[in-house]
Amino acid sequence: MDHNRIRRRKSSSIDADLKLGLCFLVLFFDSVVESSIHEYNNEPFTPQLNSFFFHGGSEGLYASKFLDDRTTPDDQQQQQQQEQQKPPINGKSFVRFESVTFRRTKEATEKQNSMQQKTGLIEAILFEVKDRDRIGGSFVGSDALCCTPELAKNGNCKVGEVIIHRQENGEWPKRIQTFFEGQEEEAKMTPLSVEVDSTGMYYLYFMYCDPQLKGTVINGRTVWRNPEGYLPGKMGPLMTFYGFMSLAYLVLGLLWFLQFVRFWKDILQLHYYITIVIALGMCEMAFWYFEYANFNSTGARPMGITMWAVTFSAVKKTVSRLLLLVVSMGFGVVKPTLGGITSKVLLLGLVYFLASEALELVENLGNINDFSGKAKLFLVLPVALLDACFILWIFSSLSKTLEKLQMRRSMAKLELYRKFTNSLAVSVLLSVAWIGYELYFNATDPLSELWRSAWIIPAFWSVLAYLLLLVICILWAPSQNPTRYAYSEETGDDLEEEGISLTGSVDIAVKTERKEHVFGIGGEDLEEDKRE
Repeated sequence: MDHNRIRRRKSSSIDADLKLGLCFLVLFFDSVVESSIHEYNNEPFTPQLNSFFFHGGSEGLYASKFLDDRTTPDDQQQQQQQEQQKPPINGKSFVRFESVTFRRTKEATEKQNSMQQKTGLIEAILFEVKDRDRIGGSFVGSDALCCTPELAKNGNCKVGEVIIHRQENGEWPKRIQTFFEGQEEEAKMTPLSVEVDSTGMYYLYFMYCDPQLKGTVINGRTVWRNPEGYLPGKMGPLMTFYGFMSLAYLVLGLLWFLQFVRFWKDILQLHYYITIVIALGMCEMAFWYFEYANFNSTGARPMGITMWAVTFSAVKKTVSRLLLLVVSMGFGVVKPTLGGITSKVLLLGLVYFLASEALELVENLGNINDFSGKAKLFLVLPVALLDACFILWIFSSLSKTLEKLQMRRSMAKLELYRKFTNSLAVSVLLSVAWIGYELYFNATDPLSELWRSAWIIPAFWSVLAYLLLLVICILWAPSQNPTRYAYSEETGDDLEEEGISLTGSVDIAVKTERKEHVFGIGGEDLEEDKRE
């Protein structure tokens, strides 16, 4: 980091100082967490400026619902220590330190005096993101994170401690100190619960300033809890959202089932595929709801339910895209089968399922803070490229299908596919616009200060998929006259559906069909049927 450049920018604004202190850490560690119980297993500290740090976690927390303003801070801390071993109480929001230990190297231990009481200090710094400029020496014109002798002379801090600037009578940011004693290799942090009295995005960092502690590792865990449960603040609204989406799919499934039973004698093969997609969507939303509900009550993602939810999500995405593709190809309307391209369609679906399943598993299992950007990009790119392949193939097939229907003068089917094309085009435009919004949202909110509205980002895609499925259900709903939109042999059915009377018109229909074959129209379908 160029210190001279930083010093030239100190007079600009407080926001410019965000690059000082701890805020630079967030650029390398995403604040999304996959568990409210953060486990630390021999995790090392990373050097930065004149300090060493370890990112202990970050979550959006709501303020506790029940706070007694009459108690002093000391009384509150004593009460928290007494209640830390008790079951969580609804209405309480806290960060609890459990079995957190620090182990330094033997070389560092041997350099210490066995008779000395305190031979090393590690601090846990818990702060709200809006107070990030209070960590470090930016308020006194320094780019240091740890107190230096020069700063200590002015009474701004103590040598060997992280610099924290508090307001008068202020308690935040929180500083919790743990000391090594004598030549002991291990230091245990006193179990403690810190109650949260203000809604915000909170970050936890373990830090030390003594270079002799280099090589120290951390073990243990911290527990983060919101008033309503362990679900992180930015994920909380998604549980309610998935509940509503489960009901939406249930209502759509019931309406589709009633139509299915009512006209079961006239059901087309395409209707079975639509039924499968509805069932998969219903299961997907239900599994995600129960997965979030279990997460909220236990503090960790249940492996079994999460696996099922991820698998149903990947299967549903794959089948939905295949459904759009075969509909765009005119399956059941323009052609009875997909012919020789069936194997290509299935291969694309299989590859997409594997890529989507891998990405979903890595994103939803474990802690995403341990998921490096390069590894994530390695899994995101294949899914994005396959989505692009689906889109190109779908619109290319739609173009050919519309051309065939127009040349055959199948006006009813043509109108049906025009509505479908318009709906699909609108969904693609909305997708592109939303991707742009996502990029803007992430670029303008690197510290997750807008965490309370972040749930809208993934929710949009679920709503868009549901609406597109709803359009397909409306356009291809089971009816008393399914042959109006179904594939039929070249016997003049297309002319009949346009209102041309059969008397005196059959010859015209036959001649029209013969002309189509003479000029090669429909030849592609026949070749595909033969290959099939």
